[in-house]
This record gives sequence, C-alpha cells and structure tokens, in this order.
Amino acid sequence: MRHIDLRSDTVTKPTPAMREAMAAAEVGDDVYGEDPTVNELEELTASMLACEAGLFAPSGTQTNLLALLSHCQRGDEYIVGQLAHTYKYEGGGAAVLGSIQPQPLDFEQDGTLDLERVAAAVKPDDFHFAKTKLLCLENTQGGLALPLDYLARARACADRYGLKLHLDGARIFNAAIKCAVEVSEISRHFDTVSVCLSKGLGAPIGSVLCGDRQTIARARRWRKMLGGGMRQAGIIAAAGIFALQHQYRRLQQDHEHARLLADGLSEITECSVDYHAAQTNMVFLTIPRQAVGELQSSMAEQGILLAGGQRIRLVTHLDIDKQDITRLVSSFRDFFSS
Repeated sequence: MRHIDLRSDTVTKPTPAMREAMAAAEVGDDVYGEDPTVNELEELTASMLACEAGLFAPSGTQTNLLALLSHCQRGDEYIVGQLAHTYKYEGGGAAVLGSIQPQPLDFEQDGTLDLERVAAAVKPDDFHFAKTKLLCLENTQGGLALPLDYLARARACADRYGLKLHLDGARIFNAAIKCAVEVSEISRHFDTVSVCLSKGLGAPIGSVLCGDRQTIARARRWRKMLGGGMRQAGIIAAAGIFALQHQYRRLQQDHEHARLLADGLSEITECSVDYHAAQTNMVFLTIPRQAVGELQSSMAEQGILLAGGQRIRLVTHLDIDKQDITRLVSSFRDFFSS
C-alpha cells in the first residue's frame, strides 16, 4: 500500500538523483571553511536571495536563533507574531539562550502583522523597558504568501523605528512561486532571511541564513557556540544545492495539488475547508469533533497519515501526486458517508 503523508512537507524523502549528488559531493572541514560544497551552497543561496553572504546550519530553528542572537543583545526585545515559529515553536530559545524578550502580536487574517500595532509596541527609550531592536516576519505564514506591497511597508516601518528586519523564510520559495516573482523580490526587504531546505524543496536536512557579511560573521560565531559547527557537511549541503537547482520551480505542483485537495474536500458536507487566494501548499480542514479520533484511525488503516485534532493542516509536497489527492478525497467521502 502506498502511504500518503500529509502531516507536513518535512516528511519528504531524498530522490535517487539527490542521493547520487550527495554521494558524489566533494567535502572538507566546514569549521575551517574548507568544505567546497558547503561554500557553494552558501554562495548559491545568498546569490538567489540577493544577499552578501550565507551560513549553513542543521535546522531552521537554529538559523532563526542565529539571526536573533546576531541582531539583539541580552535584555533587548523582538516583535513577532503570536503564532510565529520563532516565538511559539522553537522552544523559547531566544529567551533561554539569548535573554531576548519577545513581544508577540496577533497575526492578521492574511498572515501579516498590523504595522500600526507594531509601531505601538516599540518601546520608548526609557530604562524601564527592554530595547526594541528587531521585527520578525514569517513567509509563508499558515501557508499564506505575504503581499509584496506589505513587505515594502514593513521595511519602511522598521527603518522608521530603527529596527532590524528578519524573515523566517522557511517556505520563502513557495511564497515566490505563488507571487510569480524571483525570490530576491521578497528577500531584498530584509536584513536577514532564514531559508529551510528540508521542507518543500525536499532536502533531508539543513537551512541557510542569509544577510550582509558582518551579520553572517557574527552568526557564524554563534553557530559554533550553539554546537552547529559541522565538519564534512558537504554530503548534506549537496542535497541543498540539488534542491535549489532542480526542485524549486516544481513547488507550483504542490500548490496546484493543494487547490485540488481543497476543492475536493469542500464538496463533503462535514468538512469545513479553509483555503484562501494567497494559499500555497497548505489546506486547513475542520471536521466534527466527534469524528476526530475515528477519522485519523480510519485513514491510518488506509495508509493515509494526518495530523490530529479537530482542525487539521494538510500539507502537499513532492512525494504527493494527483492520484494521492484523488484517493484521499475519496477516502474522506467514504468515511463521512458510512
């Protein structure tokens, strides 16, 4: 039975061609700066994002933390979304390891932060308050690609209040495909951008932090302190290069599959589908509370893996094809009609 895993786009497996590239990778000691494949990945990613430099790290959690530590000092503050990965899903690393205070705000329905509320949250220059130093955005947020004009306004807001601007761009390439622009049209507004290679791009591991050379130099020092210094890391960096060169443009297929999934599930009375015009590879589904456990068990028996809960996030990726979408919709229809 073919398994269909829609829990996340992090479940993708390396393709045979990617594994060949990994096996053939030229390697060296990256802590010494001598791994040519890591260097190539960092240069390639920075070039695509129109940044001066890049830094390869094991995870997006680490690249986000490296950015926060590089922009803020102990007792400083960053403004961030209440449901943002950098605030809610990274173990409190900024507070625990950096003594950096978060100032969370609610996201708007389109995944943005209200810039008037951002401005109101910036602390005055008074020793009673933490110093507000950084604004963090996320793109995509809940699968939504942020509006391009909003990014320019966010940059202007950050400049007005003397803030640095960081983007958790874990799925920035999905956003670029959705907005039909080169990824640099998004990244150019930010001081630093974290890019995840192991989600829709399909690499097995790794993220890259991009920014100016001075900031990335600080981040490299923090990476060593956090245990992120790797040795012959070219083996995994090769997967990232392959992903950027061969599996970037195909993200459009994931978006098309998400649309098919949303359309199919919306025809089922018991399913309330949340899918917006700016959505990329995510569909959000609300089902009757009494069906929660039984639905997940029924799907698992059919080789379909879903996240739990009444509101379910379904994520399309390179290991999901059109036939999988058809099969899942049919399985849902059969479940609710029985």
